[in-house]
Amino acid sequence: MTSLPVTSFYAAFFGLLLFALSVQVIRARVSARVAIGLGDDIRLLRASRAQGNFVEYAPMILILLALLELAGAGPFQLHAMGGLALAGRVAHAMGISREPENLKLRQLGMALTFTVLGLAPLLLLARIAFG
Repeated sequence: MTSLPVTSFYAAFFGLLLFALSVQVIRARVSARVAIGLGDDIRLLRASRAQGNFVEYAPMILILLALLELAGAGPFQLHAMGGLALAGRVAHAMGISREPENLKLRQLGMALTFTVLGLAPLLLLARIAFG
């Protein structure tokens, strides 16, 4: 058993999501016949940004989740943060990947992601300050 079971759980799902987003980029590249760069294909641009945006946010979310878990945060709090983050990343990826874009999904995804990015550091600081 891992010493960070909740973080590991979400890291596994984040890994699967990154795999799926990477496959989308590869498919779009093959379809657009673009090996490097984005060319003029909007589907390739969307797939690339969905993957890129994911890798911009996912590592920090997992780091914060792991630090909270190591600091003794309970399973409910950890699953709340991890679940919101995962739902946010899935919603954002689905919203931005579509042509035309699903702006509501994209905005929901960012709202959930920013909720975790704003709340998790505060919870971690509270654990550091107050135990």
